[in-house]
Amino acid sequence: MARVMLQAGIVGLPNVGKSTLFNAVTRSRKAEAANYPFCTIDPNVGMVEVPDDRLAVLAEMHKSQKIVPAAIEFVDIAGLVKGAAEGAGLGNKFLSNIRETDAIVQVVRCFENDDIIHELGSVDPVRDIEIINAELILADIAAMEKRKESRIKKARGGDKEAKEELALIEKLLPHLDAGNPAITLELSDDERKLLRSFFLLSDKKSIFACNVSEDELAEAVKDPDSHPYVSAVRKYVAEHHHAEAIVISARIEEELSELPQDEALLFLNDLGVEDSGVSDLIRAVYHLLGLRTYLTTGVKETKAWTIPAGAKAPQAAGVIHTDFERGFIAAQVVAYEDLVACGSLSKAKEQAKLRIEGKDYVVQDGDVVEFRFNVSK
Repeated sequence: MARVMLQAGIVGLPNVGKSTLFNAVTRSRKAEAANYPFCTIDPNVGMVEVPDDRLAVLAEMHKSQKIVPAAIEFVDIAGLVKGAAEGAGLGNKFLSNIRETDAIVQVVRCFENDDIIHELGSVDPVRDIEIINAELILADIAAMEKRKESRIKKARGGDKEAKEELALIEKLLPHLDAGNPAITLELSDDERKLLRSFFLLSDKKSIFACNVSEDELAEAVKDPDSHPYVSAVRKYVAEHHHAEAIVISARIEEELSELPQDEALLFLNDLGVEDSGVSDLIRAVYHLLGLRTYLTTGVKETKAWTIPAGAKAPQAAGVIHTDFERGFIAAQVVAYEDLVACGSLSKAKEQAKLRIEGKDYVVQDGDVVEFRFNVSK
C-alpha cells in the first residue's frame, strides 16, 4: 500500500482571502495575495503538516530525536466568476484544476472592508457560495449530458455497464437541474461507487472557511451563530451541502505563520483565541479526505502515518514499507489514551492495554502500533 497523499483545493470568488489563507496554511509566500481579481492564475501547491498534539507527548515519553507529522497537500486555485462553466474569467482552467483535487475548501468572505474590492460589489456569503456551486453543477450537467449521449447506443445494444450508467445519469440529472450538488443525492452503495467514477465537481466533499475580520475573530470562534454572516453560512451549508463551516481570519493566520510558535500563541491569547483556526481547518480537511493517523514511537523518532479510514493492519503496515504488508504477521497495538494513562509501553502491557491484533484488525485513529513481519514467508 503506497503512502496516501491527497489534495484539497482552496477555491472561492476573487478577493475573498484564498491566497492569503494558502500562505498561512503552508507557511509560505508562494501565492500572491493582491487586491484585484485573478492575481492567482496557475495553481500553487504546498505541503501542509497536520497538527497533532499527540506526537509531542509520545516523543517526550520515549525521548525521540525527531518528530514527523502527517501531511496533506493544499492547492490554491484561481478565483471563479459567474459564467465559469461557459468559460468566463479563468473558468475552464479553474474547473480543470479543481477536478484534479480530492476535496474542496471553499473560502467565503464574511467581513466588511471598503478597501478590499468584492467582485460583486457587496458582501453576501450565501450568494457567493451559490454562485460557485452553480458553476460546478452546470459543468457537471454538461458532462453528464455528454456521457448520456455516448451511453444510449451501447445500452440499446445490451451493454450492462452502459445500462447501469444510464440509469444513474437519468436519476442524477434532475437532481442537478434542481440546483443540488451531486454529493447530496441519495444513492445505494453501488450507485455511489459508480458515481465516483464520473469524477463530478459537485460530488467532491467540501468544507467552508468563513473568513472574518481580526476584531470579530474571538467572538465568532466562541459563538459562531452570533456573527450574522457566519451563522448564515453554517445554516446554509448544513442544509444544502451536508458540510461543515469553520471560522478563520486569513489575515491573522498569515501573520501568525511568520511568528515562532511561542510568540504565535501569545498573539492568539491577546486576541482572546486559544488555538489557530488554520489548525482546526487542516485537521478537519484531513478527516474530510477520509484520512486517519496511526503512530509509531521510539528513541529514533515519533511519527504519524496516514491511512484511509477503515484500513486493516496489513494495509496500514504497507504504508511504512511494502515488505511489511507482504510479510505481515501481527500488530502490537495500544490506544494513545491508554498508553498515556499507563505512562509507558511496559506498564501498558502489565495492565493488559497492549494487544496483539491480526490481519483483520481495522486500525483506529491514534493507535500506537509496532508491526511484526517476516519477508521470507
